[in-house]
Order: sequence, then C-alpha cells, then structure tokens
Amino acid sequence: MFVYFSKLLPLFLYPLGFTCVLLAIALLVHWFRPRWTPIPIILALLVLLLAGNGWVSNAIVKSLEWKYLPDGQLPKADVIVLLGGSLRPISPPRSTVEVSEQGDRALFAAHLYREERAPFIIASGGRVQWRGGGPPEAADTEQFLEAIGIPASAIIQEPDSLNTYENAVNVAKILKQRKMKRVLLVTSALHMPRSLAIFRKQNIEAIPAPTDFLVTEQLLQETSSSAKAILLNFIPDVDRLERATKAIKEYIGFVIYWLRGWI
Repeated sequence: MFVYFSKLLPLFLYPLGFTCVLLAIALLVHWFRPRWTPIPIILALLVLLLAGNGWVSNAIVKSLEWKYLPDGQLPKADVIVLLGGSLRPISPPRSTVEVSEQGDRALFAAHLYREERAPFIIASGGRVQWRGGGPPEAADTEQFLEAIGIPASAIIQEPDSLNTYENAVNVAKILKQRKMKRVLLVTSALHMPRSLAIFRKQNIEAIPAPTDFLVTEQLLQETSSSAKAILLNFIPDVDRLERATKAIKEYIGFVIYWLRGWI
C-alpha cells in the first residue's frame, strides 16, 4: 500500500498535477467568490511557465545530476549494481524486452562489465502487481543483458524490490551472502543522490556510476546561444516540463525517504 500511495499522492505536487489542483480550486472559487477566481488561474499559469522554462528546468535537473560526476575512470569493484527502471517487458505487440527512456542504465552496466570494472552485475528490480504484474524486471534485465553479450554466469537477479529502499536492503543481503563489499552503483544521474544515500545508509560501500544524463554542457550553451534560443526557452515546452517533474519527484522522494529513516 505504501508503494501505491507513494506514487499517487506526489502527483498533486508535480507541476501538471499542481496546475490541475489550482484550476479545480478556481472552479470552486468562481462558484463562491467570483472576484477571487483569477488568483488560482494566475498561479496555475505561473507553475507551467516556470516548470516549462528552459533555465529553470535545467537548473533543477543539474542540481541533482551533476552532484556525483565521475572524476576520471571509475575504480574496480566486486560487483555492479544495476537499479531497475530501464526496460519495458514483453507485451504484445512488443515481442522482445525493450529499453525505456532510462535504458542507458542497462547499457552502461554492460559497458562497465566489458571494461572489467567488476566481474558481476546485480540486476535489481521487481514488478508492481497492481500495474499489471508479470515477470520481475530483474528477469527482463538478465534477458536483455544476455542479448547484448553479457554471460548469464555474471548476472545475479534481485527480483523482489519495489522501490529504491528495497533495492538497497535486498542487495545488502546478497552482498553479505557472497562476501562482496565494494559496488559500482548504476542508475540515472537524476536518481543517483537519493539512491546513493539509501545504499550508504545500509552500510554498503557504493561508488556512484551515474548515466542517462538529461542536462549536458551543450544543452546549457544552447539555451542562451542566440536571441531565438532565448525566446524559445521562455515558452513552456513539454520536454522541459517532464525534466522538471522528474527532478521535483526526486526531491520529494528524498524528503519522504528521510522522514521514514531510510536516508
């Protein structure tokens, strides 16, 4: 039930959900206090303008993604821990496991393995049953990794976790059983600060190996490269709104996990 409410309730705090709440308030206010109606409407417009603004969106995302940038080549470890969220399961008309928008996670984990950064990959991730069920994502991840050349003997499944906290708890058990200590933690750069804090709370020697960057130096330069670019960055854009939403989601998640003592 916690998993369900942890995904449902924050929807009303994200830019789009908060905008809907403000517009609903505007309807109620119009019914009882018509003169106050413009206030929630103006606030809703400001939310969309700010969250969809290039500079605001990039700044929020960068504050998380650039926190743990690798300093040179990553060191060797006992195992690579690959967090879930990078694949889509087989479901007609999809005939194979496919990468999602966060697919760089699985690809980067495979890259680190080929570089001999670690001899094993822990594929961590279950499947929320009320979202349709099916095989755990760890099984899909193993299938995908094998398809791109990673031997099955190098893949360890952790198929029971439904959130990042459970990822860390279950991985800690595997590490203890196999007498492993140092891990390369692979997840999206945006997700890394929260993930790293959770893993270290479990006394895991985790080295951040971020990937799937949304904000790059080139993107930052493009926002102010010309008068046309500056104008376009003032206009709300669905991609920038999505990036800002993902960053806000991480900040909210950090607070929730901190309140629960998981960080």
